[in-house]
Amino acid sequence: MQGLQGFTILLLMQAAGEGLARLLHLPLPGPVIGMMLLLPSLAWRPLRAPVQACAEFLLSHLALLFVPISVGVVSQLPLLQQYGGRIAIILLASTALGLVVTALVMQWLMRGTTAQMVQEAALPSESGAPRE
Repeated sequence: MQGLQGFTILLLMQAAGEGLARLLHLPLPGPVIGMMLLLPSLAWRPLRAPVQACAEFLLSHLALLFVPISVGVVSQLPLLQQYGGRIAIILLASTALGLVVTALVMQWLMRGTTAQMVQEAALPSESGAPRE
């Protein structure tokens, strides 16, 4: 029963996101907005348990959710043969770009932390002996 309640909550959040996207003419897809609405609402305990039950069920059957995608790819093989090379290049380039941007952002965020760690390591400990 909790799984069905959780599934209903997920669908309501998706519908709310879709409604907001259309009403406010937002450039984000409705399901993405629905997930952004779901995240803070999971802090409320009565909502968390049913969504967790539904999520566990969906994750245990995740492989089945890929079947329609696979059938769609197989049904579009001529298109994939025509544009497959370009798609592969774009996928590889976008993955590499995503990794580079993530690394640069991480370095930028860690910049102050690393300097602080080095400075703390150089300070003598309370006993007067240098830290190891």
